[in-house]
Amino acid sequence: MRYLELGELEEIRARKMQELMGQMSTPSIDRPIVVSDRNFDQTIKNYPLVVVDCWAAWCAPCRAIAPVVEELAREYTGKVVFGKLNVDENPETQMRFGIMAIPTLLIMKNGEEVDRIVGALPKSQLEAKIGTYA
Repeated sequence: MRYLELGELEEIRARKMQELMGQMSTPSIDRPIVVSDRNFDQTIKNYPLVVVDCWAAWCAPCRAIAPVVEELAREYTGKVVFGKLNVDENPETQMRFGIMAIPTLLIMKNGEEVDRIVGALPKSQLEAKIGTYA
């Protein structure tokens, strides 16, 4: 039986980490994922670029842009992960980010908010803003 040397173990560990990092940098999620108070921090750490749609069921403008967000999620597969956060069900995240109007799209890059979009803007304007980070 052959035992691995410490150098070999470190080499295998480094290779596995590179594989994992490669998977994280190119997510293949083609639809918005559900984001909550419980998984928000982990979600923005797991993916390099996340757009979180903060919405509520009673909000007509939120419902109006929902199909656009789904379309963008398909079009930006491998570049951007889109998430949906119901602000009525997740007040901690809403308060943490000072969300005062919905829909609000938080653009999170490498775990930090880099921009936000407030209001139901046309797809072309959403795409222009998101595209600068993708």
